[in-house]
Amino acid sequence: MPEAPGTDPIKTVLITGASSGLGAAMAERMIGLGWRVFGTSRKPQASESSKIEWISMDVCDDASVETALESVFKQTEHLDGLVCNAGWGIYGSVEETSLDRARSQFETNFFGVLRVLTPVLSHMRERNAGRILLVGSLSGRAPIPFQSHYSASKAAIESLAFGLANEIHPYDVQVSLIEPGDINTAFNDVMDWGTRPTASPYAERIAISEKAIRDSLPKSPGADIVADAVAHALTAKKPKLRYAVGREARLVGLGKRLLSDRLTLKTIRDHFGI
Repeated sequence: MPEAPGTDPIKTVLITGASSGLGAAMAERMIGLGWRVFGTSRKPQASESSKIEWISMDVCDDASVETALESVFKQTEHLDGLVCNAGWGIYGSVEETSLDRARSQFETNFFGVLRVLTPVLSHMRERNAGRILLVGSLSGRAPIPFQSHYSASKAAIESLAFGLANEIHPYDVQVSLIEPGDINTAFNDVMDWGTRPTASPYAERIAISEKAIRDSLPKSPGADIVADAVAHALTAKKPKLRYAVGREARLVGLGKRLLSDRLTLKTIRDHFGI
């Protein structure tokens, strides 16, 4: 819809995985700030917020992403922001996790980001304007025991964000890494906890670690603190490259600077009780 003369154009943002959890909080925050929000979901539901303009998208499917982006650019001339948020996690030991499950983890969390990022980046670079936000995780810097594949996929997002920032440095397109720690969402409810061999040599430690994960999430801060970081990254004159969010953020950053790798790993083991 064209803007009235003398008014600033409405800012637009595309948020993947916007139907629940962090994505839903981000979308509602940006709507509250007057932005036009396109939210993606594999199966948008009628009950979802009517203020979000829903786009059906499966980030693991080339054709689905292409069709979704065509729909977005038919409805708006440009995107001021892209938030690549869609993701999930698998649980289990490295030794006992199949390659198919590991590939599936990276297909969503890494290649799913690239499928959306690449064509949108092309539009932003040609326009010489835009903000790209990639949602990583503190686990990319402090890997979670028995979530090694998830942690590795988020470490890949960190490298992608910073490598991309250097590549597009000559253009007025900003990149930020959003790096949440434990956040009280339904993330564990959609986790693929896997099936464990009855004679697994890791059985006891897997169970202890899982309990620590399940117990900590309900005690964690809500998704609003991540939405705050996203809003700052999209609206600030000079957004930060990294937004580490959550009660563990300072500890992880401090630990990476002050502790040896061996002490870092021991600290993680102690945290999860293994």
